[in-house]
Amino acid sequence: MAGRRARAGRGWDASPPRPGDDPSTPRPRRGRRGRAEESDPEAAAAAPAPPRDEAEVAREICLRQLAVRPRTRAELAGALTKRGISEEVAAQVLDRYDEVGIIDDAAFARAWVSSRHAGRGLARRALANELRQRGVDGEVASEALGELSEEAEAETARALVERKLRTARGEPDAVFRRLVGMLARKGYPPGVAIRAVKEALAAQSAEAAEFAEQIDADALAEAEGEIERDGRATG
Repeated sequence: MAGRRARAGRGWDASPPRPGDDPSTPRPRRGRRGRAEESDPEAAAAAPAPPRDEAEVAREICLRQLAVRPRTRAELAGALTKRGISEEVAAQVLDRYDEVGIIDDAAFARAWVSSRHAGRGLARRALANELRQRGVDGEVASEALGELSEEAEAETARALVERKLRTARGEPDAVFRRLVGMLARKGYPPGVAIRAVKEALAAQSAEAAEFAEQIDADALAEAEGEIERDGRATG
């Protein structure tokens, strides 16, 4: 029709192709500002991040562990192994922490003994077992346990028994066995446990005092056997 442009396959408002353009090649899409749109942001986000330094990852793991509570070197080494940190890198990081005092197994052992004895009433045998489970060296553990005297251990045993006796029910014989078993599970040796229970029973009432005086050698030997069995079960 006269006065109108002929309709081309590219649309009514299509501009004529530029010299050298290949009609079969799609032209780049343009954004609002006339620039070609950038690549898909989702595809960019899915691209793998560059690998992190292994030592940096190891330090972060250790610091997260230490933020919860103090740890021994063995505990931190175990945490690093579980996260796939190599032995070489783990040793380097832990050695550095040793140097600057972030890791101190001796201080850990002393604090552990003091806290667990005061808070849970644990005796040296139970404390030694806990320190061993946490990887504390035997000599280091012995030094820490040496700060807990026999007198302090006996006083704690007596205090534990007196507290339990306030709510204990049953015949003196049954109460006696329950109490020595309780002390055994906390790591007290037979002599300390039996003496603590006898003294506490004797101070409780005339009936309990009479029972404590009548405990014969056979009963004591049987109680000692129960203590040893309970102690091995917790050791």
